[in-house]
Amino acid sequence: MHEQDRLAERFEQDRGRLRAVALRMLGSSAEADDAVQEAWLRLSRTDVDEVGNLSGWLTTVVGRICLDMLRSRSTRREDLLDDTADADLPPLAATGADPEQEAVLADSVGLALLVVLDTLSPAERLAFVLHDMFAVPFDELAPVIGKSPDAARQLASRARRRVQGQAPTGDVDQARRREIVEAFLSAAREGRFEALLTVLDPDVVMRADATAVAYGSKGELRGADTVAGYWNGMAAEARTALLDGVVNAVWAPGGKVRVALAFTVVDGRIAAIDLTADRDRLADLDVAIL
Repeated sequence: MHEQDRLAERFEQDRGRLRAVALRMLGSSAEADDAVQEAWLRLSRTDVDEVGNLSGWLTTVVGRICLDMLRSRSTRREDLLDDTADADLPPLAATGADPEQEAVLADSVGLALLVVLDTLSPAERLAFVLHDMFAVPFDELAPVIGKSPDAARQLASRARRRVQGQAPTGDVDQARRREIVEAFLSAAREGRFEALLTVLDPDVVMRADATAVAYGSKGELRGADTVAGYWNGMAAEARTALLDGVVNAVWAPGGKVRVALAFTVVDGRIAAIDLTADRDRLADLDVAIL
């Protein structure tokens, strides 16, 4: 097989993941395709023998391309978001390679969150997407945005606070948010199924990262009945907590935080619950149990 053909075949193995990165950065199918195509052109002009980890290299290249595209935008988000972007976001899974080197997708991100992401600066958005969604280490992410690893960590943390604190259609204030979170936890502990239904949005989505799944959680659940059924009688060790300054909750058996529960509250109901148990991501959180 010709060397260029082998390179193209290798690139195709990463295309889906690279497009997922670009979609989450850009929110536009057409722009994501352009970014991936540009990554291929750069790869075709590169001596791959000098690249130790091709997947990681491609991820950072796509990140740089998307960062440049975000910085050069002059049109409004309303003109850039297309109707197919949400459907095009693929539910990728881990590739099985070293998680320090391979991007591991947490979960599919909806169009509404892409709108929230657009409130971030390009550097914040890149740090959040590559680290929180694709598990790119900060020491690899830092050169992409021209910052130190510590500065990149701060950018991702600031972006995470803004994303968690801003629901797509206007989140509630902290006091009301705490009432909703505590009502959910109380109903879950006491096994009050109907009370759970009243606090959950009918289309609520629960997602858990790979570590939380290893602890026994379900990877993804959809619908109030399903999510309420899962939590009914659970949450005995869950506590209300501030995660990066936003009211959420943690699962902390014996007082040790094992899982962070991030809630998206829309119109007074819980629209999403995201469970994070990965140690590195937990270490990035500023946790204060209430």
